[in-house]
Amino acid sequence: MNYSTVYVGMDVHNETFSLCCYTNEKEQAEYCQKVDGHYSKVLNYLEAMRFHYGDDAVFICGYEAGCLGFTLYHQLTDHHVKCVILAPTTMLKPSGRKKVKTDKCDAALIARCLSHHDYSPVHIPTEKDEQVKEFIRMRDDHKLALKKVKQQILAFCLWHNYRFNETSNHWTQAHLK
Repeated sequence: MNYSTVYVGMDVHNETFSLCCYTNEKEQAEYCQKVDGHYSKVLNYLEAMRFHYGDDAVFICGYEAGCLGFTLYHQLTDHHVKCVILAPTTMLKPSGRKKVKTDKCDAALIARCLSHHDYSPVHIPTEKDEQVKEFIRMRDDHKLALKKVKQQILAFCLWHNYRFNETSNHWTQAHLK
């Protein structure tokens, strides 16, 4: 049978990914599998699923925001796989029964949320956003390093009994003289 859209839920961790497919036609998760934590294994899984769902099936993958950040998203989209990062706090959780938490169940829940649009997607920063974030982090690191060096200089001066006794703050022109 050919399916138009197959939703692939991915419960991702550093070392392993748990994957499950979900279609609106069947309304259940199937073909759950645990693979090594590398995007190429996801691509292999999707290729294997074409046997079950047909060559014309469109796969939409999704995973909860977490430890991998945007890395897996970029790797999959670079290989022309549609991918969504779900905000965990917005996903509708099943109610009623006692909660059983396994990687397989989490992957199935993610796939179901993708299918029913029961989530909010995480904003994917642009390359410019990433550059600005890196610049701000670098700037903050340099400011912290400068603060530490200034503290070391003040401690050195105090150790050798050089004291700045004026009322103005440290690191002014008067203090430097």
